Parts: sequence; C-alpha cells; structure tokens
Amino acid sequence: MIRVLLVDDQELMRRGLRKMLEIEEGIEVVGEAADGVQALAQVRETRPDVALVDARMPHMDGVELITRLSAEFPSVAAIVLTTFDEDEYIFGALRGGAVGYLLKDCSPDDVVEAVRRTSRGETVLGSPAAARLVAHVRRTPAPYDVPRSPDARGGREAESLSARELDVARMVAAGASNREIAARLLISEGTVRNHVSSVLRKLGLRDRIQLALHLTRR
Repeated sequence: MIRVLLVDDQELMRRGLRKMLEIEEGIEVVGEAADGVQALAQVRETRPDVALVDARMPHMDGVELITRLSAEFPSVAAIVLTTFDEDEYIFGALRGGAVGYLLKDCSPDDVVEAVRRTSRGETVLGSPAAARLVAHVRRTPAPYDVPRSPDARGGREAESLSARELDVARMVAAGASNREIAARLLISEGTVRNHVSSVLRKLGLRDRIQLALHLTRR
C-alpha cells in the first residue's frame, strides 16, 4: 500500500485529490496539511511514502518543506503539484530533493502514475518542468568540456563522458524514461541503464535528479 500525504493550502484541492486517489487500488491517503509546518507534523505521525506538495503556501512553502523532508525524512518521495512553473519553484524544489514536478492542469491519470512511479524510486517531470531543464541544458556547455572540481569519493576529477553517454545524460535531464531513451537511440533498456550508471559514476552523482541539476548548472 502506498501511503500518501496531501499538502495544499486549498481545502477544495485536498478533498478532490483525496477522492481521486482513494478509489485507486494500492493507494491510501494517510493525512492532509494546509502548509509546510502542518505537513512536518503529519509526516511524523503518519509516515507517508509519498507527499503531494503545493509550491506556494503560507508559513512554509513547498520548496522549504521539501528541503526539510529530504534532510529529516529522506524516505518520503516529494512530488510538487502546483499551478506555478517558474524556474524559482522548479529548480528550487528539485535541488531541495523533489522527485516529481507536475502542474495542476495535468490529468488525474498523470497524478496517479506519478504517485506510483515515485514510490518505486523513479523520477517524474511534467512537460513544462522538463522543458525548463532542456532549455537550461541547451544554453550551457557540455559537462565534459568544463573542468570538474574534485568529487566527494576520493578527490579525483570526474572522467569524461562519451558522446553516447552525453546523449543519454541530456535525455535523462529532459525527463525521458529508460524505455523512451532506448526507443530514441535504438538500443536496449539494459544498455540505457548501463549508460546511466556510468554517467552517474563518472560525474560523482547519486541519481537522475542530481544529473539533471548538474547539467543545468554547467
């Protein structure tokens, strides 16, 4: 059972999400909160697997909440569900530890799929968030063209990426799944997984979100 916490300052939105999710098999809404302060208290009580978080709320907004969740409750997968698609919220949330970013005009199926995927450790970016990442990547140099500072694993500079690894890295940053990357590059999903693992190892990064953010910073 996937345990979900709803965090939104609009009661009507929380009620709608609860009704939508509770009819789904394998999903249980275990709590609601109207701001980040209430959400932290709810997390301590309900121990959710996934938190659906609005970006802009009183007292403690979604970005600050997600940063706190990542530090204090790293097992909770945070998905931003908001009306705002500004860089401040998208990149702030992702750097804070969000594993998903959706706009409220997405479909109910998109929300349900995001809950299921993030509970399995996957990353979900809606089209607007993915487009912002792609725009940043295209405006910046390739990571292998810029000297890297020593990584945290032993002071060595990160190894260079091959052309194919760079292709995979850019598609990951755009929010593509392994299946989508495999279809685009005409390779197997297993090969895609190997490339992703190699890219993360070479750049000293932990996961796909860190990779996307790494490319936006270059």
